[in-house]
Amino acid sequence: MKMKPVIIHHLVKGADLNHHETLFAGRGAEWLVEAGFIAAASLTHPENIVCLNIHGMIFTRPVKKGSLLKFESKIVYAGKSSLVAYVRVVFSQTEEFVVEGYLTFIHVVSGKPVPHGIVIEPETPEETALYEKGKHLKETGHKNSKAS
Repeated sequence: MKMKPVIIHHLVKGADLNHHETLFAGRGAEWLVEAGFIAAASLTHPENIVCLNIHGMIFTRPVKKGSLLKFESKIVYAGKSSLVAYVRVVFSQTEEFVVEGYLTFIHVVSGKPVPHGIVIEPETPEETALYEKGKHLKETGHKNSKAS
């Protein structure tokens, strides 16, 4: 299966700000998980997807009220019951990079991990790099989990 990007946008409003008048990292994390979830859910049934791990997010600049953010997410690696999403966020108007992160989602039925049958096949050097990073994070990011 190809790595198909999913794109969503968010407007940063006053309620999304921290005490420095910039985007609250917690709200950014919420939107990052939402974008990754949508990418995972686009490959299977949304009711069967749960987030297991946010592998990290690194902001490169502050985001102010009124900014329009573009979240591009795609599933970059698939284990037996896991899906690793990569999310890249830029300012919609300028494409200036803001933040990125990887997330692992698990395919569950009745609360238990089950195989999803999805296979991700990278086609470009960039996709191969994302695939390898996703595989590494999945293998090292939740060693205590029974999910794979």
